[in-house]
Amino acid sequence: MAAHMRFRAASSLPATRRRLALLLILSSIVAPITGCLSIAAAEPEQARKRLRELGIVIGRYQTGPFNAITDVEGVKVGHQTLIQGEGLLKPGEGPVRTGVTVVIPRDDVWHKKVSAGSFVLNGTGEMTGLSWVAESGFLEYPIALTNTLNIPRVANGVMSWMIKQYPAIGIEDDTLTPVVAECDDGRLNDIQGRHVSEQDVVTALDGAVGGPVTEGTVGAGTGMVSYGFKGGIGTASRRLPVEEGGYTVGVLVNANHGRRPELVVAGVSVGKLYDPPAQMSGALLPGQSEGSIIIVVATDAPLDSRQLTRLAKRAALGLARTGSTARHSSGDFMLAFSTANVIPHYPKESTYSLIHLADTHLNPVISATVEATEEAILNALTMATTVVGRDDRRIDAIDLTRLTTLLSKARHN
Repeated sequence: MAAHMRFRAASSLPATRRRLALLLILSSIVAPITGCLSIAAAEPEQARKRLRELGIVIGRYQTGPFNAITDVEGVKVGHQTLIQGEGLLKPGEGPVRTGVTVVIPRDDVWHKKVSAGSFVLNGTGEMTGLSWVAESGFLEYPIALTNTLNIPRVANGVMSWMIKQYPAIGIEDDTLTPVVAECDDGRLNDIQGRHVSEQDVVTALDGAVGGPVTEGTVGAGTGMVSYGFKGGIGTASRRLPVEEGGYTVGVLVNANHGRRPELVVAGVSVGKLYDPPAQMSGALLPGQSEGSIIIVVATDAPLDSRQLTRLAKRAALGLARTGSTARHSSGDFMLAFSTANVIPHYPKESTYSLIHLADTHLNPVISATVEATEEAILNALTMATTVVGRDDRRIDAIDLTRLTTLLSKARHN
């Protein structure tokens, strides 16, 4: 069946479930879901909306046309979403609430490398390949996001896809060390099962496109939890005015971090106001991870690796604006790249030229990065859907009506 989906006949379902089935079929055009889907797995209890659709505006700069990382020309995003089974955890079998998300910096990035830099705010996690990014100053393959235990299989998928594109890799050509970033989705997913296959990665890469990006409970974000709500994939962008360079900055995040009382939205401590004090708790179960966040920053501003490392650091300020304090066992990884220059694979000449933005003109790009990061994280929250995962654990999406009511009251106090 299209998008590898299997459903009971729609006519045999109650009206609400028929509507859900149709919604899922439509969403699968952008984000394929494999397996037999439990109706309770991803409940559309509210029509989900992005932050700006709720009338909440972050910062002062305008967004790009899609308000997404794909507003940076040439950048593509792909997802493969895996939702299967329900009920008690059977390690290695399910339930499955996971996936993979890929970001392709531009077509033929192997031969036309992009400048890149990274920053690790707190290292309880992994983003592979960063040592080569730091050493070389560039990025030469797609970025993949997934869950913690699936890193090796996802890396294999990236390598298989790259070898298919460039058959000389490892023979007449160089080898590669893929960039794969992880977050722990074990609260909802059978993470021991390592259900993301090499083919899932290849499918996500082959299906990566520009334009609007699906957010929330999709791809690598399927099993993620952020600030005690359902989290996942979020994106946003900023386009600078001509007098400040006219550059575009786009951000994509996989949000799996934070505790409920910490959440701040547009400067309002929503997390503290959302629940009655008696119901609020910042406690974690014994052995439970603090979570993680992966932040990918793209820009067409002509920045070198040193400047992109500085930009990656500023993404941490956007994260902080949403309330995060990068706790001890949180993994907070930022990777930034620029598409403005082409770094050749094997230069024919001994020198080549790059355009370079003066540091004295960097401030608007920095501000745009902070704004877009903050909004991308909040978009992940407002677009995510309630999910019931392993052992019937339910993680609710943030209630959008309650969110806007709290913000409205805060503005009028």
